[in-house]
Amino acid sequence: MKTYASENIRNLALISHGGAGKTSLAEALLYSSGAINRLGNIESGNTTTDYDPDEIKRQVTINAAPAPLEWDGIKINLLDAPGYFDFIGDVVGALRVVDSALLVVCAVSGVEVGTEKMWSHADERDLPRAIFINKLDRENADFDKTLSQLQEFFGSAVVPLQLPIGKESNFKGVVDLVEQAGYLFSDDGKKHSQIDLPEELLDKIDSLREKLIEAVAESDDELLMKYLEGEELEEEEIRLGLRKGVRQRKIVPVLCGAATSNRGIPALLEAIKQYLPSPVDMGAVEGESPGGGEVVSREASTDQPLSALVYKTLVDPYVGRINYFRVYSGTLKPDSQVFNSSQDKQERFGQIFAMRGKNQIPLPEIVAGDIGAVAKLQHMATGDTFCDRNQPIIFPRPDFPQPVISFAVEPKTKGEEEKVSMGITRFLEEDPTLHLERRAETRQTILSGMGDLHIEIVANRLAQKFGVEVDLSTPRVPFKETIKGRSKVEGKHKKQTGGRGQYGHVFWELEPLASGEGFQFEDKIFGGVVPRQYIPAVEKGLREALEEGVLAGYPVVDIKVKLVDGSYHTVDSSEMAFKIAASMAFKKGLEQAQPILLEPIVDVEVVVPEDYMGDIMGDLNGRRGKIQGMEPVGMLQKIQAQVPMAEMFRYAIDLRSMTQGRGYFTQTFSHYEEVPPHIAQQVAAAREEEDR
Repeated sequence: MKTYASENIRNLALISHGGAGKTSLAEALLYSSGAINRLGNIESGNTTTDYDPDEIKRQVTINAAPAPLEWDGIKINLLDAPGYFDFIGDVVGALRVVDSALLVVCAVSGVEVGTEKMWSHADERDLPRAIFINKLDRENADFDKTLSQLQEFFGSAVVPLQLPIGKESNFKGVVDLVEQAGYLFSDDGKKHSQIDLPEELLDKIDSLREKLIEAVAESDDELLMKYLEGEELEEEEIRLGLRKGVRQRKIVPVLCGAATSNRGIPALLEAIKQYLPSPVDMGAVEGESPGGGEVVSREASTDQPLSALVYKTLVDPYVGRINYFRVYSGTLKPDSQVFNSSQDKQERFGQIFAMRGKNQIPLPEIVAGDIGAVAKLQHMATGDTFCDRNQPIIFPRPDFPQPVISFAVEPKTKGEEEKVSMGITRFLEEDPTLHLERRAETRQTILSGMGDLHIEIVANRLAQKFGVEVDLSTPRVPFKETIKGRSKVEGKHKKQTGGRGQYGHVFWELEPLASGEGFQFEDKIFGGVVPRQYIPAVEKGLREALEEGVLAGYPVVDIKVKLVDGSYHTVDSSEMAFKIAASMAFKKGLEQAQPILLEPIVDVEVVVPEDYMGDIMGDLNGRRGKIQGMEPVGMLQKIQAQVPMAEMFRYAIDLRSMTQGRGYFTQTFSHYEEVPPHIAQQVAAAREEEDR
């Protein structure tokens, strides 16, 4: 693949609701451009961008796979992004490095939840975009209805450039509203032949073309003056206005076709070339100088110093780690030294290449605006910036969402914990939306992600790549115990064994501390009734006893213990005897000081359309939640609440169901709170059952 100038590069992400046909469209674009010589399909599992075994098995896109192609003097870097919410991390990474988005919409299903969400993600990046109405050859496909929905949801900026000729299985061509010409598709879809405009569409063509010209005129002052004076806009002026309008986000052009039968694809490629922006069109990008925080900018030019951002990392079992990146300025050549400004480390690049699905295409260089990949770097990770050491810059990292669902993970075969940990750690390098932690309170390893399918696929990959099978289960709640009252107790350990005996004797005073203060030990011994050398053993026995409370065996917190008295034996006393006495006294003291169970409470923010507010608030109340407040967030509403963690483990799935996927939430730990008595009894009974 040859090197293209920055102005002749187009970087775009294919985004959609799951199942709208992005991957099939990517395949058709590659085929029509000549990048591949056969048209793969999802059912056969032989598409270029869905090559992962899990993608083939489930027929869903999991990874944002690159698919570069060449078309009429330009290079188009397609990123086929996932449509399912569980893999939103790859969507975020892809949208971070492209200059535009192509929203794919199914002509049968119309605008779906994922369509709205992907539009919102493109809005967050302020990306120019176009729309492709797909599957027009399917039964019940309806271009007019889908277009109407698009304009209803996304506004009058949505403007068709084409009209379909024929419906469903009779879909055979398109009308180009810019050229005012009709085209019929060839059998393979790679070519089209011009025909007269169909008479039955003339009124619709005139109406839609008038709206197109009006939108174009509003994008440019000179064109607007000409339009208002009643002059006809020339075809080239319309194209110029479209280019401007798309780049200013004032126009969202709509094209149409059918990816699986390769219909309408050459016209789409031409529209990408004509109307979507190049890296040069998008202007300078900003970052910060390392350490200083000073704003630094880079133009998409080979005359500028090198700067690039890693947007994705893939851990390949054969090749090792592969970093995908976009060069924002300068030129990157093979076998060169670069500076990882995010980690303050030098990196040695070997071969550089473009990835087309899983296939590597060696490149002689990668210039400003282009996308490439490199293998076997030591330190480079997703979100890192690399650049010229003498003129460093750090670009903002992709803003990956926090996990919303957690599972306890353990190997099916004992002794394989290390293999599980090693495997998941490798996956963490690939996927910033995965989190792993070891919870000491519950002695569980917790894997968190964006949905149950997300976690399930990680488990499958552990088996495929590392040969270790795991069980996934709902995590245990990290309960804790404390006291509400005070107590004064004695603990005496006295044992005669025929030889030297054991003797330890202590008196405690226990009292509660404020929430979050932990544990305090106070030595109030006077007169040596407990010798100094035994005090550390007393405290050690006490701290060990803290690990297991008397209600349900959970750690004890927020308690103050005073050692006020005791006695010893000159021969039989020992550190072990005092340690045992301390533990005995502590357990007895807990039982007499009104012990209670504590549960973790999380701060929850739920963002939903207003229509779902009542259902969501009712559900949160049903989860023992306390509503803290509400506020508008754009067109949505944010509900703030505090909810017991025990009630939130399946909330991601439930919220998705209640809002048809339109709602989302975040949660962070807040504090511990007393568990209601009837629930505390259930927890204690369940813990007793576990320990049997």
